[in-house]
Amino acid sequence: MYDKILVPTDNSDPSRRAIEHAVHAASQSGSELHGLFVTDSGTVENLAGRYPQQEDALTAIGEDALEHVKAAGEDHGVSVKTEIVSGVAHEEIINYAEENDIDVIIMGTHGRRGIERVLMGSVTERVIKTADIPVMVIGD
Repeated sequence: MYDKILVPTDNSDPSRRAIEHAVHAASQSGSELHGLFVTDSGTVENLAGRYPQQEDALTAIGEDALEHVKAAGEDHGVSVKTEIVSGVAHEEIINYAEENDIDVIIMGTHGRRGIERVLMGSVTERVIKTADIPVMVIGD
């Protein structure tokens, strides 16, 4: 069904649920699983000059998130590739999917509503609107 599955993660509970679904799908179909963590380029640029230790902290969060993807995949005999990139989250997710011939993106959503959603937007929603491949969304 799918040869390559992408699961973007931000180390949140919804992302961890998406990882569970992605690992299950990969193990059932013999797919390769790709884990991706995106550090927001604006945040990194703002912190890097003034607070270099904060940039390291963001990288550590990404490494921890991707370690969870690796461990979950290994537990189910799934081949896993991971990467940390910096940029605008939805753009980097789409770019990664295109560059790596991903067949489906499986990602979590935080279920924001009302003014919080208007102010913050939704990475998941932007991925859905711009992806040329299927996007499976795992909710709260």
